[in-house]
Amino acid sequence: MSVSLRIGIIGGGGWLGGAIASSILDSGLVDPRNLSLSYRSRQPDRFPDSFWTTDSQELADRSDVILLSIRPDDWYPFALDASDKLVISVMAGIRLGVLSERHRTGRVVRALPNAAAEVGKSYTPWIGSNDITSDDRAVVRAIFETCGSEDEVASESDIDYLTGLSGSGPAFPALLAAAMMRDAVASGLPAEVARRAVNTVISGAGRLLERRNDCPDDVVQTFLDYRGTTAAAIEGMRASGFDAAVANGLSAAFKKSVSIGDAS
Repeated sequence: MSVSLRIGIIGGGGWLGGAIASSILDSGLVDPRNLSLSYRSRQPDRFPDSFWTTDSQELADRSDVILLSIRPDDWYPFALDASDKLVISVMAGIRLGVLSERHRTGRVVRALPNAAAEVGKSYTPWIGSNDITSDDRAVVRAIFETCGSEDEVASESDIDYLTGLSGSGPAFPALLAAAMMRDAVASGLPAEVARRAVNTVISGAGRLLERRNDCPDDVVQTFLDYRGTTAAAIEGMRASGFDAAVANGLSAAFKKSVSIGDAS
């Protein structure tokens, strides 16, 4: 991929937009001078060799690829003419057709990286409109491979489902970790010991699954077959509705994504 590519990130001063910017610069995908970023109030103290602006149209005019990294609520009153350029949205729920009409381009992509982009471990599903080219696909893959891994999916419904599963994903281990830490402290462990124990368990489990590349069901079954303390914990959690709680949460995220799209 040529470093002469010019990329603009609307919302580059935010958490996710900044993480994507950092990843593409660290990878050498673009020259810092060919990266434009927008911010709303105070310019962040990072990427000093890149172009910063509060004028989103100015950013779009100087970019070949425009990445929208803003909240859907902030996008609704937002006006930007992309002039047939490639627009990549990382907003939840906003449909391809609506993006195309609003930004005056047939070349639109819905993508859903997650917060792990900050450490190069995001999973990003994406789908493009019928008008995107093979070169556009290569650009999308190149951008999100700098942040982790990516997959082109078959339908916008897949993106809506993955909004919860992978887009919200880093929140779920954090939710489990918070519950584990509260229980550890309630059982008498010092908070600092509980924090280190829980954080190490969560991060270590992720590394183990990544390295072994086993089906998670197989890993769980291995622990169940030992019939020890881990099996007792798993059975207790499942008896309390663990699987149903996860399914209900993912269903709620899917419905929320659909409702955001309907509102647009």
